[in-house]
Amino acid sequence: QVQLVESGGGLVQTGGSLRLSCAASERISSISVMGWYRQAPGKQREMVATIASGGTTNYRDSVKGRFTISRDSAKNTVFLQMNSLKPEDTGVYYCNAFSSSYIKWGQGTQVTVSS
Repeated sequence: QVQLVESGGGLVQTGGSLRLSCAASERISSISVMGWYRQAPGKQREMVATIASGGTTNYRDSVKGRFTISRDSAKNTVFLQMNSLKPEDTGVYYCNAFSSSYIKWGQGTQVTVSS
């Protein structure tokens, strides 16, 4: 199974930007869907953005126009560019890989947006 390692989280002020990275241990082109999810304290984990192997992207409404998911297949890495961050974007962000045979999660990276 693929191993996923996230990086790029941190503390940022409202309106700031962060770029998250998810490095995969195998070719991401062979993974059906890769995505970013987040979980705020006391809340359920929610989908933020996904990118399918064919390139189709999907975003939750609250991040549309602010976040962009992308990938570098040569580096087996998926990115999440987050702009115009808001305090409600605070949470642990997890990378996810979905294939026909498994669902894999990374360890998560903390994003904190101060008001």
